[in-house]
Amino acid sequence: MQAIIPVAGAGTRLRPLTYTQPKVLISVAGKPILSFIIDELAENDVTEFIFVIGYLGEKIKEFVEKNYPKLNARFVVQEKREGSGHAIWQARGVIDHDKELIVHLGDTIVDVDIKKIAAEKYSMLCVKKVDDPRAFGVAEIDEDGFITDMIEKPTIPKSNMALVGFYYIRETKKLMDTLGHIIKHELRNNNEFYLTDALMKMVREGVRIKACKIEHWYDVGKKDILLETNATLLKNLGTKNLSEGHSENSIIVSPVSIAHGAKISNSIIGPNVTIGENTEVSYSIIQNSIIGSFTRLENMVLHDSLVGSDSSMAGLSQSLNIGDNTEIDLRGEQKN
Repeated sequence: MQAIIPVAGAGTRLRPLTYTQPKVLISVAGKPILSFIIDELAENDVTEFIFVIGYLGEKIKEFVEKNYPKLNARFVVQEKREGSGHAIWQARGVIDHDKELIVHLGDTIVDVDIKKIAAEKYSMLCVKKVDDPRAFGVAEIDEDGFITDMIEKPTIPKSNMALVGFYYIRETKKLMDTLGHIIKHELRNNNEFYLTDALMKMVREGVRIKACKIEHWYDVGKKDILLETNATLLKNLGTKNLSEGHSENSIIVSPVSIAHGAKISNSIIGPNVTIGENTEVSYSIIQNSIIGSFTRLENMVLHDSLVGSDSSMAGLSQSLNIGDNTEIDLRGEQKN
C-alpha cells in the first residue's frame, strides 16, 4: 500500500517555535508528531511513503532518513503552498495510479483501524463530529454512510462532521485526473486548490465514497490543542519514562515523558510534561508543557508552555511559547 503525507506547511499558528523546526517534528508524549503517523502506517501494511515537503523540508528529509533508514521513502517538493489538493498533485509522478492510496495530513494524529477501512469496497474518508466545523472540511452523510456533499471551511456549515485528514482512496487515477483538471482550470477556493473540492467533484461524477466515523483525532496545529494532545497521549500511553533520563531530589507526577540524557534536579515535573533529550531542569516546577531537546531551565515555574530546543531560561513564572535557540534571563540580577 502507498501513502502520501503532505508536510509542506509553515506551521504559522505555532510560531515562534516553527521558525526553525517543522511542526511535524515537535514531540508530543515523547515522540515527534511525524513518527506517530509513520509508525501507524507502517504497522498497517503501508510500504511506500511519499512525503510532500516544502518549508524546512530538508529537516524532515533528514529526520526520516536518519530515524527510518529502511523506509521506502520518496520526497517531492511543493514549491508554492497552494492548498492540500495542490500538495497531493505534486506526487502524481511517483505514485502508482492503479493502487489504492492513503492520504494522511501531516498535522493530524488519528486513531483509526486502517485494516478495517482497507477491507471496505469503497473509498473511505474519516470524519468526526465537532462543535465548530468552520475551520475544517465538512461532509454531509446519508443514512447509509455515503458522503453526499463536501465543502472546505464553510461560512455556514450544513453539517458538523469534520474531515479529519485521513483519506483511503481506491480511485487513485481518478483523484489525480480530477486534481489535474482543477489545477489546469484554476478552480480555486479561497485562493487554494483543496483536496475536498476534488473529492466532491468525484462524488458528483458517480464515485461512491463512504464516511468512517472515528472517536479520537488530534489536530496539532495550535498551541492549546498541541498541549491537550500531549496530555491525552501521555495518559493513553501510560508514559512515565524515567529510564532514559536522570532524576535527583525531584518529584515526578505522572504522566510524563523524559527523554534520553535529560537531567532533572530539585524540581517538580508533571503532570502532562514532555521533556526532550539532553535537557537540564533544576529548581523548577513544570506542568502541562512540552520542552525541547538540549534546553536548560533553572528557577522556572512553567505551565501550559511550549519551549523549543537549544534554549536557556532562568527565573520566570509564565505560560510561554518559546522558539529554538532562545536565551531568557528574568532574574533581575545586576551584571557589573
